[in-house]
Amino acid sequence: MVLDVTASDLHGKKIFHTSKIYMPQATDSRSSQMVLGPDKKLGLIRDTSIQPFAPKEETIEIPLPEGVTDVDLEINLTYQPRPGDIYPIHNIKKRVSLDQR
Repeated sequence: MVLDVTASDLHGKKIFHTSKIYMPQATDSRSSQMVLGPDKKLGLIRDTSIQPFAPKEETIEIPLPEGVTDVDLEINLTYQPRPGDIYPIHNIKKRVSLDQR
């Protein structure tokens, strides 16, 4: 699963983008470097995968340029079992105002 978060100003200029990958991370047990492929995985070092029916909450801080108070957010959650294979799961587009008046 991959979470992509993009923030744009009201003119459509992208001001922020980040991606977060949720998956079990494995090593060959000889180093701390992550390895891919079932023939090389000997031990899980961390599991950040999203579990079925379990809520997952993320906090992402978006630094805004001076004077920007309204942003258009686009959030995409996709399943990507292999590079190039992208299956959309969820998409949200929302305008957010940070004006504190």
